Formats: sequence, C-alpha cells, structure tokens
Amino acid sequence: MSETVEAIEQMITADKKSYIVAINVDVVMKIEDDPYLKKVVDRADMVLVDGKPLVWISKMHGKPLKAKISGSDLVPLLCEAAAEKGYKIFIIGGKDGIAAQAKEKLESKHPKIQIVGTYAPPFGFEKDEKELNHINQMISDVKPDLLIACFGCPKQEKWIYENIGKYDAKVSVCAGATVDFLAGNVKRAPRWMSEHGLEWFYRFLQEPKRMFKRYFINDIKIVNLIRKYR
Repeated sequence: MSETVEAIEQMITADKKSYIVAINVDVVMKIEDDPYLKKVVDRADMVLVDGKPLVWISKMHGKPLKAKISGSDLVPLLCEAAAEKGYKIFIIGGKDGIAAQAKEKLESKHPKIQIVGTYAPPFGFEKDEKELNHINQMISDVKPDLLIACFGCPKQEKWIYENIGKYDAKVSVCAGATVDFLAGNVKRAPRWMSEHGLEWFYRFLQEPKRMFKRYFINDIKIVNLIRKYR
C-alpha cells in the first residue's frame, strides 16, 4: 500500500493531470456490457484491484495480482499523507451533508489536513451542463491536489474522464462509498472479513434490499466470464 501512496504522490508533483480507478467484480461486470466504461478504465493512470475475488481469479489464470487495494483503504492513507505534506483535498459525492461530515471527521483526526472543499451534487447533475460548469469552477477555484469522487460506478469514472480537462485538480480518485466510511455513517467490514473476501457479504447484511441485485444477480455472472476467458 505504501508503494501505491508514493506513486500517487509522484502524480501530484508531475506536470499532468491523472485519474485513478478501482475495479471489483461489480465494475468488471459493468465493463463487460459498457464499451465506453472499458475505455475510461483502460485510459486511467492507475487501476486498483478492489476485491479479493479478482485476486483469486488472477491466480487461477496464472497471472497473479499482487494484492487487493480498495479505495476505502487507500483514501485514509492519502489523507494522512496530505496532512503531513500539505496536499489539498476536495471531496465530492455522497448524500447531502455526508462529505461535510467526512471533512469534520478527518479534520478532527488530522488537525493539519487541508480539505479545501466538499460538495454533494444534485441527482442528475451529470446531464446538466450548467451544474457541471458550476462544479468544475468550484474545484478550479481551490485547485486541490487530490479530488476524491464518490458517486459510485460508472458515474464517477465517466464524470472524471469527461471533465478532468475542465477542472483544475492534480489527481482524481474514484472512491465509491468511501465518503460514507469517512463520515462514519456506514461501518466498514471487520478486517478479517475483508482479508477473506467477505466484505461484500458484510455490505449485503447492512443494506440487503439495495445490495441483493448487485451481489446475487449481477455479480454472480462473473462465473461465466471466468469460463469465457480461460
């Protein structure tokens, strides 16, 4: 994980904008049905493997990945590094007020952290040109080193890809539900569950109605993909 943080710090100091995506089984299944999302992921400057099942599958295919690195594990470490080195952070996404709660929690934990902005865009913002311009200007006004985007896949990936040239931020990170974890309104799975590939089950137990389709209908199709690409 420290190597990943160091690589992102190098992106911050580089003379170009970068964006980072994280893929899990759910994202893989979306990519299979969405060529545009595949292009967005393929062009990312860094792709994280956010899920033990993908690590296991990679070993089955003889191309083992090093380790699982989720956005929700990485972002707190980036915040710690930002507090130490003076990087500016902007958090966007989540329900109204959640990003602001995350800001308060982080400032309490890291007194030197510079969170220069938070924003919860309205529903459908990605199709509203006026709102998009407003967001891009808001970000550019404060010039963050790290933009933490928490809209969920594929919205966050496509929004970053389509707007990264229109706002002024060094590194944009697709972070999904991380804002909820940072705010403390959703609990992370215990470490042992995460290490054994059971984080998805913990999330299902927390929100069974919302997560049932994702885990037991959409993501189960990964079995067919494993056979397809053997």
